[in-house]
Amino acid sequence: MRIGELAKRSHMSRDTIRFYERNGLIFSMPSSSGTNSYRDYFEETVEILSMIKEAQDAGLSIADLVLFIKQLNTASADDFDAEVFLQTKINEIEERIRRSRKFLKTLKDTRDAISPKRGRK
Repeated sequence: MRIGELAKRSHMSRDTIRFYERNGLIFSMPSSSGTNSYRDYFEETVEILSMIKEAQDAGLSIADLVLFIKQLNTASADDFDAEVFLQTKINEIEERIRRSRKFLKTLKDTRDAISPKRGRK
């Protein structure tokens, strides 16, 4: 599929897709038509882009994703422990969730505390 269709299906801009490709998070291949410089993307790229978006929404950086993908694709990744990397990211996200829940409670408590005052006039 061409980048326009991928952008439409993934709800991402062409620039974002190109950025991810430049950073090695997704891949394309030259179009089978040798008359242009178009690139074709694999069907699973839509799913990969969705996963990248979810990872970013959860707080992972592009650098984290690039490192992880690069190490997974490297045959001799002796100096990279994927399990430790993943556990570290899991711990970070769980901590972020804990802090978010705590702040959400604070917001709700504050709303509840000021609600009766709004009703009185």
